[in-house]
Amino acid sequence: MSEKTRFIPIWFFIGVTLLVYGILIFGAGVYGIYYPPEHPVAMADLHAGIWWGALLGLLGTLYTTRFRPRGSGR
Repeated sequence: MSEKTRFIPIWFFIGVTLLVYGILIFGAGVYGIYYPPEHPVAMADLHAGIWWGALLGLLGTLYTTRFRPRGSGR
């Protein structure tokens, strides 16, 4: 029983989730620029999807790199 159990931090999975959502939302925002909807929402010219996707992507990258699982030689 001298073997240590290594756990992956939950924050790593939260970071991966934020990163994936950020990429998807950012992609949808870019798609909305090139193919605008027939009936745009109010303040569509601010491109909130691009800003929100970039923010989520940045936070996801920070969390993923900060809490990434380390090798057994830590």
